[in-house]
Amino acid sequence: MTLATALMLFLAGIGGGVLTSLVGGAAVITYPALIATGLPPHTAVCCNMVASFPGSFFAALSDRRQLPPLDRAFAGMIVASCVGAALGALLLLATPQRVFAFLVPPLLGFATVLFAFAGPIGNWLRARAEARGRSIDFSVTNLKMLLPVSFYGGYFGAGVGVLILAVMSIATRGDYRSANVAKNLVTSLNTGAAAVVFIAKGAVIWLPALVMMAGTIIGGQIGAALAKTAPRHVMRIAVTAVGALLTVYFAWEYWF
Repeated sequence: MTLATALMLFLAGIGGGVLTSLVGGAAVITYPALIATGLPPHTAVCCNMVASFPGSFFAALSDRRQLPPLDRAFAGMIVASCVGAALGALLLLATPQRVFAFLVPPLLGFATVLFAFAGPIGNWLRARAEARGRSIDFSVTNLKMLLPVSFYGGYFGAGVGVLILAVMSIATRGDYRSANVAKNLVTSLNTGAAAVVFIAKGAVIWLPALVMMAGTIIGGQIGAALAKTAPRHVMRIAVTAVGALLTVYFAWEYWF
């Protein structure tokens, strides 16, 4: 690996760490950078998962007061996130990416709309349930929503942060900061579980993954600091814009 290549991966890691800790969608930066080094697509996905894990994890810890209580539901969230991602990672190693990649643009578009209207959607769901005389179990630790997004996160992960942030925002009634911290934790669990599978299968090229990992740790801390002070309405606009751009990008990438 040349110095120029290492610098590119490091800077891509910083940019990806900032993006993923604030919004999600770091793969739009980190994945092409890994491909540019000559890695095959499957290997690039595996290296990207390994490189991304620490940045998201430390970003979640830096604002840990916003995390849900450490109770049984929290433990269930950890298990669901890891199991879903591990199953997705195993499927990635067994099947062509193009089958599932075709679904990336509509998933991202749907997630963007969910995030943009997270507050009203969450209030409507709760009001509808209360009108029928029952409560709705819709929180950041809800297993029914965590398993499918974690499965997707382990399988490919492109834009999974936007998808998770959208779901978490509905659960928190549009509270960006709480939703974002929960998103960072779940994203780190997803990538960590997937990384364990890829490492066990010998699918990781370590040097580019470690160089990028150093960048994602720095970028994750920068993004986490910005997330603490960013106005909610500004982040709603920013996340919606990034989600729309990612939808267009991946539609162009996989459909045309």
